[in-house]
Amino acid sequence: MTLRTGRAAALLAVLAVLGAAAGCGGAPSGGTATATGTATATRPTGGTPSGTPPSASPGARSPAAPSPTGSPAVSPGRPSGTPVPGGGDRLVAGRYQPLWPFSTPDEARAWQRAYRSGGHQPWHLDPAATALRFTSDHLGFRDLDRAVSTRVEGDHARVHVGQDTQEGRLVAAVVHLVRYGSGGDAPWEVVGTDDTTLTLTVPRYGAAVRSPVKVGGRITGVDESIRVEVRRPGSAAPAGERCCLPAGGEREPWSTSVTFRAVPGTTVTVVASTGGHVADVERFAVTGVTVAGP
Repeated sequence: MTLRTGRAAALLAVLAVLGAAAGCGGAPSGGTATATGTATATRPTGGTPSGTPPSASPGARSPAAPSPTGSPAVSPGRPSGTPVPGGGDRLVAGRYQPLWPFSTPDEARAWQRAYRSGGHQPWHLDPAATALRFTSDHLGFRDLDRAVSTRVEGDHARVHVGQDTQEGRLVAAVVHLVRYGSGGDAPWEVVGTDDTTLTLTVPRYGAAVRSPVKVGGRITGVDESIRVEVRRPGSAAPAGERCCLPAGGEREPWSTSVTFRAVPGTTVTVVASTGGHVADVERFAVTGVTVAGP
């Protein structure tokens, strides 16, 4: 066995743990759970989700909590910047950051009206399709083209996104979605990811930030190379980017800073990704923050 093959096999084992560990949780009991695809491993204990605050679902953190879970070696401190007035009326279900595809409740309602009148863009009612479009169109990870499994519980959904490689099926992330608005045709909105072997805990979810922004978390892996981007709504190009940070080990802390440009008051997506062993993007994690004013 060559060194590259050995590393690829070890990486796929880590990615299988990611796919199995992060895919549970959801809204309060009484919802309907559905699943598609094939599980790659049994769920281990001790995962550290980070990227969305909790609803009634286990394993995500609140934007109001003073400290995120699972990253004591990377202290978030105080978020840079100050709170943005009026930002709360944009939140999904009163607590989640609207990352994609809508930025405000008015945008979601406008789509509902168009859908009711003419069936416009029905994919907004499919959490798997929405998660894949977020991954491909918003983040630019076009090779991640498979919804390996989907779990829906009430107004919450978790979608395992990934791809098939020569080494086997890869799960890159578990995308968390929540219904945005009211009614049986309320569209799905991406609000974060549930993270385990690659976490993104700095800046804190929902923080108000200025450029440059400090970014960090923890990673498990071998010979990793972390790329960090700041993504803004409606733009194919990142608002800021930092590449590439060497990393690896067992739950080792990582951190860097990114300079970016975005309009104050905008909710932006911070995304960390790593790859290069069997695919360009093998894992990613996102968090949502708001750009602070001057």
